[in-house]
Amino acid sequence: MKKKYIYILLTDTGTLFSKTIKQYTKAPYNHASIAFDLNLNEMYSFGRRNPRNPINSGFVKEDVLEGIYRAFPQTKCVLYKFEVDEEKIEKMKSIIDKFEKNKELYYYNLLGIVGVAFNEPIEPRNSFFCSQFVGEVLNRAGVIYWDKRTSLVTPNDFRNLPGFEVVFEGMLFEYEPIKSRILVQES
Repeated sequence: MKKKYIYILLTDTGTLFSKTIKQYTKAPYNHASIAFDLNLNEMYSFGRRNPRNPINSGFVKEDVLEGIYRAFPQTKCVLYKFEVDEEKIEKMKSIIDKFEKNKELYYYNLLGIVGVAFNEPIEPRNSFFCSQFVGEVLNRAGVIYWDKRTSLVTPNDFRNLPGFEVVFEGMLFEYEPIKSRILVQES
């Protein structure tokens, strides 16, 4: 049986918002996304819907060549892979599909980020921040059960999970599958 993986991408775009978070956390990355392919074509998170407007945020299907990453091409990242069975992948995709079909109902949990700073979960209905969302998807699918509420999961929490293997670390646009797509797009 062929091995199946999910991918967790942690990034630091260098935006004012990410710099503010980084000053508090001292962590190298402050955004988390979940992907189902090594080329990051199918990637999801909670973040900016418009790269120039941090207020308009919520559930997003991220596009590495457009959106926030195109607006901030100096984005640093680490990409992890984690082996899971097909049943759990289908469960995660089903969970995400429900988010996608109802994306207008979901908002960015800015208050939740404040809660993380005080180790107090703040969970407004239909509201998530990036790592809370990724943690919640993994939890609901039975992939990872956290020792804390997902509203306290940070991007840094993914860095030391057992079984998570680094695929790439460096500048996002230097990651070969992305670099190749940029070259094709520019030619």
